[in-house]
Amino acid sequence: MTERIVRSKYFHRFGEMLVPFLAWLIILMPVWLSPFHPAVVAYFIIAFDLYFLIKTFTTAYYAVLSYSLIKAFQDTPFYKTVQTLDHAPNLQHFIIIPNYKEPLHKLNDTIGALAKQDYPYKTLHLVIAFEERETEALEKERILRERWSEHFKEIIAVYHVLKEGEVPGKASNQTFAARQIEAYCEKNHYEQKDTIITVCDADSILPANYVSYMSFEFLRDTDRDFHFYWAPVLLYNNFWQLPFFVRIQSTLSSLMRLSFLSQTNNLIHISTYSTNLWLLKQVDYWDVDIIPEDWHIYYQAFFKLGEKVKTIPLYTIVNGDAVYSGSIGKTFVNRYEQEKRWAWGVTDISYFWNNMFITPHIPWKVKLRRFSYLVETHLLWPVSFFILTVSGWIPPIINPTFKRTVLGFLLPRLTGFLLTLATTMLILYTHLDIKLRNKLNQKTHAFSFPLILIQWYLLPIVSFVLSALPALDAHTRLLFGKKIEYKVTEKV
Repeated sequence: MTERIVRSKYFHRFGEMLVPFLAWLIILMPVWLSPFHPAVVAYFIIAFDLYFLIKTFTTAYYAVLSYSLIKAFQDTPFYKTVQTLDHAPNLQHFIIIPNYKEPLHKLNDTIGALAKQDYPYKTLHLVIAFEERETEALEKERILRERWSEHFKEIIAVYHVLKEGEVPGKASNQTFAARQIEAYCEKNHYEQKDTIITVCDADSILPANYVSYMSFEFLRDTDRDFHFYWAPVLLYNNFWQLPFFVRIQSTLSSLMRLSFLSQTNNLIHISTYSTNLWLLKQVDYWDVDIIPEDWHIYYQAFFKLGEKVKTIPLYTIVNGDAVYSGSIGKTFVNRYEQEKRWAWGVTDISYFWNNMFITPHIPWKVKLRRFSYLVETHLLWPVSFFILTVSGWIPPIINPTFKRTVLGFLLPRLTGFLLTLATTMLILYTHLDIKLRNKLNQKTHAFSFPLILIQWYLLPIVSFVLSALPALDAHTRLLFGKKIEYKVTEKV
């Protein structure tokens, strides 16, 4: 028994170290391999640049496709179509807003959007999930109840008490709230499979048709018991307040999420999403000892319920806030910490690694495909910047002999050409960015347009400081067995 436990710990540790080790191995490869095999390094860099070029064009294609589908669905009266479905009146909706020290005006904005839902049945329950350790929470509850009670069937306030073994954050907060919902449903004789839970971040502004649209998709979905439902959260709500460097990052994040939406084979929800109570109950809700919970709950469901588990796209837009803390310095630090927290999702690889060998009910082909997508996503995050920008210049510098070869002479020029070719997609991204913000009342005035174009020249610096570096920070901490603490992202 002891030997099995030891092997299990080593096995788990290998899963934790796998991608962080590969990240550092690839980043440093031009340094440690160029003295011996510079041509191998060069061919790897060229192959990666070609891969990145294809990835860039693919991302652009799916972003355009998603935007086209959003436009196609924008005038569909889902509040009418959902009434044509017999089972619709039986659905009970619970919207959880997990929060800790969120400004009251942010909560009011988020709840105000929920109050404007065009859903034709009064079955919306608002669940405000406070943390017991927040001293201002009781007063917030009182104010919010007074203002919004008449707009919902019920407002339920829960106060999560942090227990030993739990990590502060969304996962433990939502699990506590969901257990309260389960008890409430039992008391009122609601069916778990007819109870829809929507996790709504405290700064997520749901479109007025969200509940109607999601309910319509849910009811016509023959495998709805096994599915999550997601509309992309675009970070445009406070766009023109943001410092320049955060504005670029929020634009890129928004466009990437837009692109994910129509890539249905690999789609996994982020931030704000919906599913049914039965599914959550099957996996005993969110694991309370983790930080990134959105992809993790997906994998919890996948290993429990099998390949039927999917995320279904909703072609509408949820508007959210990018990090803004009032000053440039604080905003910079908070944005870095947020990206590091997101990159801590690399821990899902060890979770997947541990479970893929003990789930015979799932075909290996399915597990390997999803595992490779997970590894690819987290490996590219810290690695891409270095290969695309500096790696091509290193082999000729470290190995002067290689510099005198044709390949050594062409390598930095070829990699520069491929990267320039990839950046042509920025024209399309700029167009989509402006179109999306216009839909969300964040219009670009004529005098701001030159800044929108100029900002892309800062992209390499911003990508390094606010994407590659915090991701590498998270990976390195995991590689050496160091944990990170959940820090609430300040948005004023």
